[in-house]
Amino acid sequence: MPTRSAFEYAVIRVVPRVERGECINVGVVLFCRARRYLKSSFDIDRGRISGFAPHLDLDAIEEQLSLIPPICTGGSSAGPIGLLPQAERFRWIVAPRSTVIQPSAVHAGLCIEPQAALDQLLARMVSPIKAGS
Repeated sequence: MPTRSAFEYAVIRVVPRVERGECINVGVVLFCRARRYLKSSFDIDRGRISGFAPHLDLDAIEEQLSLIPPICTGGSSAGPIGLLPQAERFRWIVAPRSTVIQPSAVHAGLCIEPQAALDQLLARMVSPIKAGS
């Protein structure tokens, strides 16, 4: 039987008006220490966000979100944060913020394959629900 590993994840959200607390989920970041895995995945539905918050600059939002994958990968190309150990990079990404882009609380799970868990979380927590599902 394959060994399961513990992982932690947070959903990345767009919160157009922080004072209202309303949000749209746009991505997931997953950290599995045992597998030395830290990655993020996004499904940004521009039409849905525009309908929800027509005042947002979606290009600026996507530009900011595009900074997360290099931080997950690490290295000098991600700036000073990219040089931190993997666990510290995850903690930096999921630290609470009062900005338009916010992480959810951190949740935990078990997986055999972290990439499969990330894909499943993105489908369940972020991607639009299909009719009849």
